[in-house]
Amino acid sequence: MSDVMIRVPAEVRDQLAAVAEARGTSLRALMQDIAAQTLTPEQIKERADRTRTLLAERFGHYVSDEESAEMRRKMREAAASHRAGPAEAESSR
Repeated sequence: MSDVMIRVPAEVRDQLAAVAEARGTSLRALMQDIAAQTLTPEQIKERADRTRTLLAERFGHYVSDEESAEMRRKMREAAASHRAGPAEAESSR
């Protein structure tokens, strides 16, 4: 296994170290977990294609490009709201 050095601001390093410590793991293991959970654009497309196929085959629902775009928009909004925290989510309602 080869090592890679990634330069990040001190605040990011400290946050990652705190997360690793809270999880009882090393920074290396935390980064491996993050990498394993983060999908590439190709993996995202493959999953979307499989989901479309499943919905069509099992439920007879064909997802249009417009439906797909609307769902992506809603997911981005939900993710942004989650990142903003409970106070921001309440104020935007």
